[in-house]
Amino acid sequence: MSRLKLIFSGSGEFGLPTLRALLEAGHEIVQVTSQPDRPAGRGRTLTPTPIAAFAASQNLPLLKTANINTEPLPPADVMLVIAFGQKIGETAVHHSRLGSVNLHASILPKYRGAAPINWAIIRGERVAGNSVIRLAPKMDAGAVLGQSSLEIGELETAGELHDRLAVDGAPLVLKVLSQLVDGTAIETPQDESQATIAPKMSRDSSKLDFSRRAEELARQIRGMYPWPGCRVRLVDVDSKELTRVTLVRARPDAEARTAPGTIDADGLISTSDGRLEIVELQPEGKRPMSLTAFRNGHRWDAKMGVESVG
Repeated sequence: MSRLKLIFSGSGEFGLPTLRALLEAGHEIVQVTSQPDRPAGRGRTLTPTPIAAFAASQNLPLLKTANINTEPLPPADVMLVIAFGQKIGETAVHHSRLGSVNLHASILPKYRGAAPINWAIIRGERVAGNSVIRLAPKMDAGAVLGQSSLEIGELETAGELHDRLAVDGAPLVLKVLSQLVDGTAIETPQDESQATIAPKMSRDSSKLDFSRRAEELARQIRGMYPWPGCRVRLVDVDSKELTRVTLVRARPDAEARTAPGTIDADGLISTSDGRLEIVELQPEGKRPMSLTAFRNGHRWDAKMGVESVG
């Protein structure tokens, strides 16, 4: 493929493998556009986005802006948008010679929106994927130029699937760019009747209700790790709080033996229809660990309660 002049508009880590692949393929990044620095960490220090930090490390032309539509853009063959976080107006969309395309982490038209990876796990999908689409006025509704798919692991978390899809997206983008250049790209309209929405995650959406089905809870735990994370507190039989942890991954088990939200003699948490086996959890301020490792230094006893916290 001939060397392209590209505008790369992105902010989150999801776009990093593709940006690296574009550079390795010899394309010229005439501008990286990213969100402004934001406060982060306990000290609330102004921190660049992952894309902005990488662009600076590679000495790429970098523009940090709160509104790309008010900025002059350099001449380019294509604008590529990945996890950018801004609505792009028609003038910017059509600025480049071959237009603008977007890499989205779902098999569109399913899971349009901010959190497609999380919702694919939460809703029990067996397969996830990427779509390269044209930018359109309606969110994630542009014509499809290319798609890929990956099986979701039985205990895979949203964070793990995010990283696999990020890597998977790079060759898909390169393939679509090649097709745009040689005129073989096929634009397939999305079937609006099959469209579903993947709204943004929040702390409220991570609250666990142990009166729900074990399978639903297991998917919620995996689909919300690492953020916002399903945080719980462990309480003894007198309702005294012992510690707080974030549940990382879990699997459903057979019929319940105690009241929902309590640990039974096997170390499983009872739910409305069965039990929840906690495979991995993360104590506050520590790394994720197996439940077995956690029990070496913390109580996890029968009749203890597990209560969700925001």
